[in-house]
Formats: sequence, C-alpha cells, structure tokens
Amino acid sequence: MTTKRDLILATAAFALLAAAPALAETWPARPITFIVPFPAGGGTDAFARPLAAQLDQQLGQRIIIENRGGAGGTVGASAAARAKADGYTFFVGAAHHAIAPALYPKLDYNIQTDFIPIAVIAQPPQVIVVNPGKVQAKTVAELVDFARKNPEKLNYASAGNGTTHHLAGELFQISTKTKLTHVPYRGAGPALQDTVAGQVDLLFDGLGSSAAQIQSGALRALAVAAPSRSEAVPDVPTAKEAGLEGFEVSTWYALWAPKGTPPEIVTKMRDEVQKTLKTPAIEAAWKKNGSPMPTLTGADFGAFVTAEVERWGKVVKEAQVKLE
Repeated sequence: MTTKRDLILATAAFALLAAAPALAETWPARPITFIVPFPAGGGTDAFARPLAAQLDQQLGQRIIIENRGGAGGTVGASAAARAKADGYTFFVGAAHHAIAPALYPKLDYNIQTDFIPIAVIAQPPQVIVVNPGKVQAKTVAELVDFARKNPEKLNYASAGNGTTHHLAGELFQISTKTKLTHVPYRGAGPALQDTVAGQVDLLFDGLGSSAAQIQSGALRALAVAAPSRSEAVPDVPTAKEAGLEGFEVSTWYALWAPKGTPPEIVTKMRDEVQKTLKTPAIEAAWKKNGSPMPTLTGADFGAFVTAEVERWGKVVKEAQVKLE
C-alpha cells in the first residue's frame, strides 16, 4: 500500500532526476566570467577576447574577461581553482601553466586535478623579435654573433618567470652558447609594449600577440620557432632555416572549468567552443595571429597537459632555471 511518505519520496526523486537536464537546458541564465591570468594586451587576450565575443552571440549571455596577472599566471590560476564550480566561471590558461609546477613547488592548485579540461583554443608558434631601433641584427646569426661578443649586454623581456617566453630565452642561450639578461614582466602585454618602446632589446613572444607589431614594422622578426613558416608572417624564416637547430617552441592557450562544474555544462561549453572555432570570423582572426585551428578537447586535451607538464619539467631541470 502506498503511503503519503512514499509519495513524497517518489516526488523528490523525480525532481532530482529532472534537475540535471533542466540545468543543461537553462544554462547560462546570467553572464559568465573568463579568468585570464595575465594583464590585458597579451597573447592570451588576443585569443580569449574574440572567442568570448563569438560565444556571447551563441550563448545569449555576456562573457566577461577578468584579467588577473602575476607570478607567471599562477595568481589567476589560483583564483580560478577556488571559484565556485557552478558553470559561471572558467579559466583561460596557457602553456605557462604546464611549466609552473616545476618552478613553483608551493602552488595552492594543481592544473591537472583542480580543473576540468575543456579545449585548446589556439596554438601559435613563438617568434624571436627585436626592437629595430636598438638591435641592428637582421638575422639570427647576426644576433648570436653580437650576443657572444657582448655577454649579458642584450636584455630580453618575458611575460614573467616560468612562462614560455622565459624558457624560450633560456633554451636560446643554451643552444647558442650566449648570455642574455632576463627582464620578467607581469604578462606578455607589458613585455611587448616595452620591447616596442625600446625599453628592452628583444622578446621571445607568442606570434598571436606580436604579429601585428611585426606586420607594422614596430618589431623585426628574426625567426619563427616552428617546423614551418607561418602564414601570418610568411617572409620570416623558421629557426632551422635561420641556422638555429632544435629551437621549436609554441604557446598554446586553452579553456578549463573549475573541478566540480556540472558535466552537462562542461559538455555544452566544449561544444559551443568547437562551434565558435569553426566560424569564419574566428578562423580569419586566428590566421592573422598565426595560429593553426586547434583540435584538442576533453580527455585528449587533459592527456596533452600531462605530457606538457612532464616535458617542461625536464627542460626546467636541464636548463637549471631558477626563479629570479
């Protein structure tokens, strides 16, 4: 015989079962925040903002970019890891976050376990750029020759200690047997601005943030650190073509959700991002910024991050990189 208590329990169970699909159907009901762990104007911004603008249209809700720079991107990552996992905060990180574990042993988050990987959003190669008013070198060979004759006289900017900009500089010095002076900034934007202004001599930058400056002549590109030339700057040789063997560094940018975010929201956001990356506007913007269209999502992206953590951990150890 069915009792009143049985009816109440059955009603409650039905409500719980109905809640999950309802959540997926109604999300998003308010604006979403993308935490970008670098100041505005850097490579992360160059891809996060166009992506957010396109997602605005698709989701019918505004995507708010919140820039939180500092400590090689780890300050913003820490904030994102602690954010409420309700589907209204996401994290736009980068290759730097696969490097951080080897340099910051006391991180209060784990990029592999405290986040849910959604998708890689861009993967532009790095490029060696110099301020044409301060550096006379027009080729990598000329740059290396000057650096060898003038140890530590040339300084290079980076987006911060432990970023790909920093480690690319370390790899360059190891590969060329030169000594440069590292000048860390709180993001690629400020580093790029000071290189253009002549406050520093050169920069190992992601092509996404420096392509426009190269195309305008504000910076001189000496080599692209990729296996093939970039359509964004087709006249710039690869590092190998420029005589620099084994110097291949790419900067990738990606989207994560805080651990605990409902799986149906994660799936929905992943699908929307993939849809966004196939729009003509995004394809054109990525091409202009020198990035191939990425394909890594979900578990495959997670496995890629694990491999990157291992790869950069070895580089940090071999190069004996220390935080300054």
